[in-house]
Amino acid sequence: MEDYLPFVISGLGLGAVYALSGVGLVVLYRSSGVLNFAFGALGAIGAYVAWSLLEADWPQGLAWCAAVGTAMGLSLAYGRLLAPRLSHRDPTIRSIATLGFALVVMGFTEWFWGEQPRRLVLPTDGGALELLLGEVEVRLTHTRALGLVLAVLMMGGVGLLLSKTRVGLKMRALANDRDLSALLGIRVLGVDTVAWILSGAFAGVCGLLLANIVRLQATLLTFLVIPAFAAAIIGRLHSLPATVAGGIAIGVLEAVAITVPGFASFRTATPFLIALAMIVLYRTEARRA
Repeated sequence: MEDYLPFVISGLGLGAVYALSGVGLVVLYRSSGVLNFAFGALGAIGAYVAWSLLEADWPQGLAWCAAVGTAMGLSLAYGRLLAPRLSHRDPTIRSIATLGFALVVMGFTEWFWGEQPRRLVLPTDGGALELLLGEVEVRLTHTRALGLVLAVLMMGGVGLLLSKTRVGLKMRALANDRDLSALLGIRVLGVDTVAWILSGAFAGVCGLLLANIVRLQATLLTFLVIPAFAAAIIGRLHSLPATVAGGIAIGVLEAVAITVPGFASFRTATPFLIALAMIVLYRTEARRA
């Protein structure tokens, strides 16, 4: 068991990013019924903006804000300009449309910055928490610890937003019945706009963290949506705590998979396998019900 502890600790940080991503997907889905497949691409372009500004000697804080702001701005633009034109279509079509948006954003990112992998350096790289677990000493970098803290805080913040504010009440009403909510006077477009902005903010933060923990590459970050989707499926696209727990579990399992003989080179398939297993499980339960 002690041999696996370093991999478990390493996976916690990556899992925190997956958890944050899953929450970003669930927030938007609960309000609009749309699965945002452009989530990873928005995080990618935000991370590249931060990298460019840091290379130009901008202050760290401004670079981070610009990254999150870029992701939020693009998410808002899609939510206000394109998403309303598809509001009368089937939710599946509306979700697939975001995949086209993701390809456009990823294509622009690769054209503008190139495909060469880079690394986004954050101030939190300079230190680590030394943890003594039994007789094993493990290190948790400050960036990974920050990811865990953000996962809990942002989940709590979204939970309070949904349960304690008027905007949250409207979001929950839309999740139950959009047509009836519109008849009752709820401004559907306005509520959806808030959800798109929140989703973009989560994408920007996750892009920064993943670009630091793994690497800065448009394709890699774009496919962040896969483990995020798996985490959201574990939460049944509704439960925020289950989504966070699922995301962290996926990160840990992906890290531990390195130790499995013959599976190490396929460990990136872990989120796919988990998502598939959960879909099959839930469909089986639905049929029994």
